Amino acid sequence: MMTEPTADIAVIGLAVMGQNLILNMNDHGFTVVAYNRTVQKVDEFLAHEAQGTRVQGAHSIEEMVAKLKRPRRVMLMVKAGKAVDEFIDHVIPHLEPGDIIIDGGNSLFEDTIRRTQYVESKGLLYIGTGVSGGEEGARRGPSIMPGGSPRAWEHVKPIFQAIAAKVDDGSPCCDWVGGNGAGHYVKMVHNGIEYGDMQLICEAYQLMKDGLGMSADEMHEVFKEWNEGDLDSYLVEITRDILGYKDEDGSPLVDQILDTAGQKGTGKWTVISSQELGMPVTLIAEAVYSRCVSAMKDERVKASKRLKGPKPLLPVAGDAEKRKKFIEDIRQALYAAKIVSYAQGYMLMRAAAEQYNWKLNYGGIALMWRGGCIIRSVFLGRIKEAFDKNKRLGNLLLDPFFKKAIRGAQRSWRNVVATAVKKGIPVPAFSTALAFYDGFRSERLPANLLQAQRDYFGAHTYERLDRPRGEFFHTNWTGRGGTTASSTYTV
Repeated sequence: MMTEPTADIAVIGLAVMGQNLILNMNDHGFTVVAYNRTVQKVDEFLAHEAQGTRVQGAHSIEEMVAKLKRPRRVMLMVKAGKAVDEFIDHVIPHLEPGDIIIDGGNSLFEDTIRRTQYVESKGLLYIGTGVSGGEEGARRGPSIMPGGSPRAWEHVKPIFQAIAAKVDDGSPCCDWVGGNGAGHYVKMVHNGIEYGDMQLICEAYQLMKDGLGMSADEMHEVFKEWNEGDLDSYLVEITRDILGYKDEDGSPLVDQILDTAGQKGTGKWTVISSQELGMPVTLIAEAVYSRCVSAMKDERVKASKRLKGPKPLLPVAGDAEKRKKFIEDIRQALYAAKIVSYAQGYMLMRAAAEQYNWKLNYGGIALMWRGGCIIRSVFLGRIKEAFDKNKRLGNLLLDPFFKKAIRGAQRSWRNVVATAVKKGIPVPAFSTALAFYDGFRSERLPANLLQAQRDYFGAHTYERLDRPRGEFFHTNWTGRGGTTASSTYTV
């Protein structure tokens, strides 16, 4: 006789994120079925990490599905790309209309849009969800960003909100984001902002290390202090810890780490999407390209012997009082540039929402990022407040709090960028953030000349200040060209 199914959800994929999510679900009273393509891993997980829990194992997809209550919820925690499509096709024949497939990996949002349509065409429901927080977050409470088939949400909401991180008032860092690829899009932007935050912190570190000649221990103390103020965040906190960590010989471990950065693609995806939508997410782009420059290690070593520039040590390095003031300037620059980074990220999400017909809750997204995820910070509470006060806020830079914050930080920010340029210390993220800020606040930019150039060589036409928008003109600049204009297009 068949026993009644008792499991609430199945998780396919027993790498560390999958295992930790299963244990987190178990802690919150849910019964989970664990399955892995290499079934030996299921037995090892049940014998070790999941020993003494309610977690059930399955050695086939048929067995896994048979253990699930209806509607069946199957969560994939496998590598993004082909593996997700393969598992969807393996699972679909064993499911019934109304059952739910969930992709919890770092999938490209366009794949999630396609998969939602495909799975729904089979009578099933689909969720693509961003999960942020790394191994520790998955185990203790991640930030979860689900999107896909709206009807699926009520069936996964109790599980997701139970296992998600909670902010001070108990609100879960998880809510419905929007249709098809919205959840994975918001996770992608989160990762892009993460790239930006990390690059800004690294530039602050290099300014202190090379510009002020500070030791890792001295910088550890600075980041410790910063983490108790406006910059209180997970990334500043771990930077504090990293700078204080000693190698086996007692020297700072950070000084022994090769300066070539890796990346998995989500930052790059953010930049590609921003270009397709025409949104100037310049800081994230510089953060991605900075990793690319770091990867050119051998070429940089050769270039360093042949390309000359100023010595980076600042005159204030030997003056304790002046040095302290410049460290405060760096802090202010970091805060101001961070505001620009998040403003750009929100500009991108707003453009994507329009393009893909998503109804995004911008304050809710800040709440989802407020805890559990890699970019969690006190700062995100301010973003939520900004959107709570003004649901129609067009740009974070125009919110009274952030406008005032940048006004207060602007002198320091400009001093840091100018000083870095004079001393040859690369600060691509600090400087591009400032360039964007100055461009955004400019009533008039030199694009009038650019349009004239385009019209001169390609007859691309231009609009005039003294005529209504939407009227286009072409000038025969040389007297040799004809009157025919090229079609107008916007990049």
